[in-house]
Amino acid sequence: MNPNRDLRATCIIALALVALTLKLAIAYNTIGTNDAVVFYGFAKVLSQHSLEWTYQHSRYFNHPPLTAYYLRGIYALTEQPWCQDIGIHFPFLLRFPGIIADFLVVVVLLRMSKTDLRIPTWALALFALSPVSLMVSGFHGNTDPVMVLLLVCAVWMCLQNRPALAGLFFALSCQIKIVPLLFLPALVLFWWSQNRSRGFLISGAVTTCILWLDPMMNFPMLFAKNVLAYGSYWGMWGITYLFRLTGLTEFSRLSFFDLEPAQDVVISLLKVMIVAAALWIAWRNRHARGPAFVQSLAYTWLVFFVFAPGVCPQYLIWLAPFILILSPTFYTCMLVASSAFLFAFYNITSGGLPWSVALSTDEVRERWISWSLLPWIVLIIGPIALWRRAQMLRIVQTRPSGASSAAGIVRLGTRRSALPLDFSDTSSPCS
Repeated sequence: MNPNRDLRATCIIALALVALTLKLAIAYNTIGTNDAVVFYGFAKVLSQHSLEWTYQHSRYFNHPPLTAYYLRGIYALTEQPWCQDIGIHFPFLLRFPGIIADFLVVVVLLRMSKTDLRIPTWALALFALSPVSLMVSGFHGNTDPVMVLLLVCAVWMCLQNRPALAGLFFALSCQIKIVPLLFLPALVLFWWSQNRSRGFLISGAVTTCILWLDPMMNFPMLFAKNVLAYGSYWGMWGITYLFRLTGLTEFSRLSFFDLEPAQDVVISLLKVMIVAAALWIAWRNRHARGPAFVQSLAYTWLVFFVFAPGVCPQYLIWLAPFILILSPTFYTCMLVASSAFLFAFYNITSGGLPWSVALSTDEVRERWISWSLLPWIVLIIGPIALWRRAQMLRIVQTRPSGASSAAGIVRLGTRRSALPLDFSDTSSPCS
């Protein structure tokens, strides 16, 4: 046993428990954002009608069946008198799985850091107490943290050489949000390069077929239209926001349906770029193992967030664990930028502190959208800085030993001017 490592783990877990307690307190005493209100409406409709009816009558319900089943369950639970008597309300139960998921992500990252995935203690502590996680999981009201946990577990199983469990967790992550499908090529090629893809594919396919059986058998077109074809909001993030700032009529509509032809063209091009980049990264890193494999997934996330047609505020927790592993310094910069953006978003939509209900209406939307440029710009600058650092390290590593020694003597001579700088008798393989 390593006492220092045990103390480190204990401290990180303690911080994660503090964060969990704060999130539970926030969730118990607040309602959350539009999402929590809309999810309550979805739950009521799902309970009174059916999943097919809900897909058919609401374009806004773009969630896989597992989310629908959970919404129906907690709606039925919160309608019970005993549940109301103790103050357990729908928005609290909606956020409860995400709060637990955040804590479990910290536990999984701790397990990862005991291998060759070295994450500094200070970075893990910062992740455990992340203000972004506190605001999204504790206040917002959505299922994103659960998806993050399941995707991180799938990656952990890859690092542990357990393809069947990796397939199971990956398939479950796709039952919460559809975006993990972006990583399907990387995970398949990871196992294919080891001739072990069968277990991953079988477990993933079986899980998906079981949970998607109802929509795929009874209303596949509705399911594909609402869930698989969802592309988020135009004009609220990155490139599409800059297009909207031009003031041109063909780029001015803020929505995810009934867009102008020019908007559809831009969205299609951005999606093609993201998918092409994900495929290229997956193929190029198919033999990557350990940290290199996780870092390749982080770069896929970066491509997605830089070129995504739309990104909702709570999406910023999606890439956090992967950026933490890629570069703790980059993660810290991203955390600061994301925290500033999310605080502005929730504070503006709540009408100021203390937050209870945050409604993003047309009147307040323009006041917070510009803040989204902060994390987007950091997501652009960060990879460039990492690339430049990698190039410098490559130059240093490939420099001939004689040249390196000479450069070191020059630097030493610069610091100590009393030393002679006569290289007339010094031979170098570069000369």
